[in-house]
Amino acid sequence: MKIIETKNAPGAVGAYSQGIVSNGFVYSSGQLPLVPETGELISDDVKKATKQSLENVKAIVEAGGSSVEKIVKVNIFLDDVNDFAAVNEAYAEFFGDHKPARSCVEVGKLPKNGLLEIEAIAEI
Repeated sequence: MKIIETKNAPGAVGAYSQGIVSNGFVYSSGQLPLVPETGELISDDVKKATKQSLENVKAIVEAGGSSVEKIVKVNIFLDDVNDFAAVNEAYAEFFGDHKPARSCVEVGKLPKNGLLEIEAIAEI
């Protein structure tokens, strides 16, 4: 098992890591739409927030030795399920023809009052 640490994604601020490499897979922790360089939380536009969370996941997956094309599973946690269409549009733009398995659920509340959080699993 290897712990992933990259400056290209927001740092872990608790008792967890950005991601883990284990048994041929990269597991990312949930990624809020935080801009790594500034720590700014994107909270005014759910499409922009989705893109940022996905870019954070991408940075972790790549730091673990994989790529977006090898992501096999994505979990999306939404603050408001009414944002599903906009999130789905940004998600489709990000992944293009690649279509990993996915779950998308509404949750009661996210850290920092985020609009969404995204995590992924990728093959190496």
